[in-house]
Amino acid sequence: MRALLVALALLLSACAGTQDGKTTITFWDNNGGPGRTPIYEELIKRFEAANPDVKVEYVGIPSSSVQQKYDTAIAGGSTPDVGGVTTSYLAHLAGQDALEPVDERLEGSSLKGKLIPGLLETVRQTASDGKLYAVPASGNLDVIWYRSDRFAEKHIQEPVTWDDLVKAATQLTDPAANRYGFTIRGGAGSVFQLLSEAYSYSGVEKFYDGGKSTVADPRNTELVRKVAELYKKATPEADVNNNYTQMVAQFTGGTVAMMHHNLGSTADVMKTLGPERVSAMPLPKGPSGKRTVLPNPTDGFAVFKGGKNTDAAWRFVEFLVSAESNGYWNEKVGQIPANTDVRGAAWIQQNPAVKMALGVLEDPATVLVPAPVHLPEYSSITKTDTEPLYQKVLLGQLPAQEFLDQLAAKLTTAQQDWEKRK
Repeated sequence: MRALLVALALLLSACAGTQDGKTTITFWDNNGGPGRTPIYEELIKRFEAANPDVKVEYVGIPSSSVQQKYDTAIAGGSTPDVGGVTTSYLAHLAGQDALEPVDERLEGSSLKGKLIPGLLETVRQTASDGKLYAVPASGNLDVIWYRSDRFAEKHIQEPVTWDDLVKAATQLTDPAANRYGFTIRGGAGSVFQLLSEAYSYSGVEKFYDGGKSTVADPRNTELVRKVAELYKKATPEADVNNNYTQMVAQFTGGTVAMMHHNLGSTADVMKTLGPERVSAMPLPKGPSGKRTVLPNPTDGFAVFKGGKNTDAAWRFVEFLVSAESNGYWNEKVGQIPANTDVRGAAWIQQNPAVKMALGVLEDPATVLVPAPVHLPEYSSITKTDTEPLYQKVLLGQLPAQEFLDQLAAKLTTAQQDWEKRK
């Protein structure tokens, strides 16, 4: 039934135009669901009140299928007017000439000079022509969520290094009580998390060196081995198949004491456990002592060329990223607002996780190591090609070095092909 409703909504999106004297635009939410759909419904209500000549048709699509839905819509000439996107697949959409560059619109809008430069740069770098194909709306950071109450019970300090984390995970594990110190994401979405962990440990400062991927650096391999050695010893056995939902359920349900995810899980974690039982820390450092961060994909909004009302679509994007709307959305989901006018908001000072993340990203000593999300093949390489191989590493069927060698080879080839096309 759900699939039928989504299909009907996608079909209706092709019919957007002018109705009852109003311009109708279709907006696809790229992470639709009970957590975020109500936020957009409220923002749409506010937008329509301020813009009575425009009606917004909302379509919520699960993040797991949104890229496929975009591809289908592009091929069929039935794209929305506005779509939520992340830089993980933005290059793929731009490569199909499906999106309108918004550089000139941004330059002449109320958003000029109001967006975090680093987030703008992460969006620009996805395109081979350097143009801006989406307006960033939200930043994110990988964190370790941990049960501060259990740490206090065991008199364990917040881990600073990966060796500290491994030790804490062991101390917090009691299989007889179904309690484990850590949870591994072994299923869908696992490889990006693993790469974030590897680079935070290794201190390697570039994803490519001379056109060759650094993924297989021995220091990265060392971290993969450390994580794999935790499997079934300080983690549940089911972790080999963990996706995001299962991982969060284990953490909020009390089975595990530490979980690597990002600020996107703030609402789920805080709603269930509360600030008195849970805290967030940055990914630990490795032997180098450096803070090396693999930035999360940047969330934003794109205007589709195939849309029938691009001017009205831009007005909606501009509204969504305005200080008031951007602050509202990011406060609800617990992420970093792209609009710098939100920085002084009281909710940021009252949200330790977001405040900590801002501190990490703004620290001049922090080294950002952007993943090559500009590669059209990046998603398929890290997901379809590599996630099953990581499961073999966890099961002891594939050496960590061989696993990373295969991944690095594919990423190197993809980068070289992209350079040639560029």
